[in-house]
Order: sequence, then structure tokens, then C-alpha cells
Amino acid sequence: MVAANREMVVFCFDTLVSHYNSEDAPPPAFDEGQHPLFVTWKKVVNGGEPRLRGCIGTLEARWLINGFKDYALNSALRDRRFPPIQAKELPSLECTVSILTDYETANHYLDWEVGKHGLIIEFTDPDNNTKRNATYLPEVAAHEGWTKTEAIDSLMRKSGYNGTITESLRKRVRLTRYQSTLFTMNYSEYVAYVKATRGAAPSIDGAKPGNH
Repeated sequence: MVAANREMVVFCFDTLVSHYNSEDAPPPAFDEGQHPLFVTWKKVVNGGEPRLRGCIGTLEARWLINGFKDYALNSALRDRRFPPIQAKELPSLECTVSILTDYETANHYLDWEVGKHGLIIEFTDPDNNTKRNATYLPEVAAHEGWTKTEAIDSLMRKSGYNGTITESLRKRVRLTRYQSTLFTMNYSEYVAYVKATRGAAPSIDGAKPGNH
């Protein structure tokens, strides 16, 4: 089984830095494979708790190298919840890569463990008969301090459902649970890695000089 590792996060930072510099990223230092994956960017402001800045991935298996290349940029630049990340924000960024494993169909909407399972919900909107779906990675519910029911209700809102959430609707939710391995690095750790392995810190065109 492939687990998320440092080199995958480095490749995501490399991909974003190279985008700002309009150049190709250095080749990745991890093995190719096919897995579902997510890339999450967070930003630390004034030394506080890292805040979500973008998170996009795929629940279908993708080739890892092209997958991380695509989703590093999609999550940084095209998450509709946030404006695109700018080069000057790089020094305050933290990146997490997730590789998803162990997909299982749950018996009902409470058939999962907070902190262990990620969730995919699917249900039919009773107001207009449209199919809705949404996912949370395994760390989300624990980080938010939610109960299982609160997590399911929040996912229903994330899916775009604005109607009343009833117990009978929750019971009609199809729930798939999954697990993940993840690896997180912040920008200064990335810079230290690049210095140690390539002999020089990454430079960013168009960004104000950081503390390198």
C-alpha cells in the first residue's frame, strides 16, 4: 500500500512555485501508482491556527504524479470557496497530501468513527429530486469537534441541500466511509528540504522576498 509521504508534499509545493515562475516543476521523488488523492492548502495568519485556503481532490483513483500536479494547482487556484492563492502567500502556507484507502459501504449514517473515517454521502434531494453528494476527509469532523450527526448534517449542506434536515432524510443517506494516510509540511520545512537536497532555496518570481 502506498502511503502519503514528504516527497509528495514537496512535489505539490514545487508545482505551485513553478506555476508562479512559469517553469516546469522538478521531477517528483516518489513512485508512481494509482490512488484517490486530495491536496489541502492552509494558511497561518499571525501565528494562529492554520486556516483552510483550498482543498480539492478526487475520490476516483488517479495516477499520482499527474494527480498531485493537477490538484496542487486546482486546490490552490480554483477552489471556488476562496480567491486564488497568490505567490506572496507562499511563506505562510502549509500543504497536506492525502491518499485515500479502505472504501467501505456503511450500514447507516452513524456507522463510522470520528477521526478515523472520511465520509462520502449520496442522497436524493426531496425538494427537487436531484442527486446530491459531498465528502469530508477523515480529519475534518474531529478538527471541527462535531458529533456524527453534526458531520452528516454539515455534509448535506455542503452538497448544496438547503431544505429541512429530518431524521428520515438522514436515514436515506447512502454513506461510504474511507480512511487515509496524510503528510503535512509548511513552507519553511519545504525550503529546508529543497536547500538540503538541491543545494539552494527555491526562488519565487513576483513575490516579495520572504525570510529565506
